[in-house]
Amino acid sequence: MKKVSFAFAALIALTFGRVCSRSAKLKHVWLCSCLLAALAACGNKQAAAPETESSKVTNEVVTNDTISKEMKETNMQEVQAYLKECGAFFIATADGDQPHVRPFGVSEIIDGRLYIMTGKVKDVYKQMAANGKFEICALKKSGSEWMRLSGTLVNDEALAVKEEFLNRNESLKSMYKADDDNMAVLYITNATARFCSFSAPERKVSF
Repeated sequence: MKKVSFAFAALIALTFGRVCSRSAKLKHVWLCSCLLAALAACGNKQAAAPETESSKVTNEVVTNDTISKEMKETNMQEVQAYLKECGAFFIATADGDQPHVRPFGVSEIIDGRLYIMTGKVKDVYKQMAANGKFEICALKKSGSEWMRLSGTLVNDEALAVKEEFLNRNESLKSMYKADDDNMAVLYITNATARFCSFSAPERKVSF
């Protein structure tokens, strides 16, 4: 609207400028038209400034790099404790435009990383390898509290990590071996966990 007002005022100024030399009475009107055009231009500049500043604030992204190492470790431990308390948790991956969800039951923190584990022959691993982005949902037994965990999964072929994972989960040794070319351990990066409840506001942590 202000841009239209400016254009209209400028048109008036131009028109009266052409004829002001013929009539002294029109000189006053011409000067007023010029003043109106100038005020409209100033108004446009002042209105644009807050919009630009607002855009800068909106587009600002806070990354996990701004979190201290100690805070990341604390957040990671809290997330893993939550997963352990829930027992089974559900992980969603994508196969093209089709989402897939299935239950998982184990997670471990090894060398400062939170790992999950699966088999390379499974479709879920193939989906993770093609697109590492995932989301986990873990529901407490009360049914009124849950956590959503999202991030990116990275495969780790370190034999020592696989052995440690199996040593902490003896029941898996009947199905997997650290050097069987099937066992896959994946750690979570760029993680954001949202703790939700029917009776409390959502709380978010990252690591």
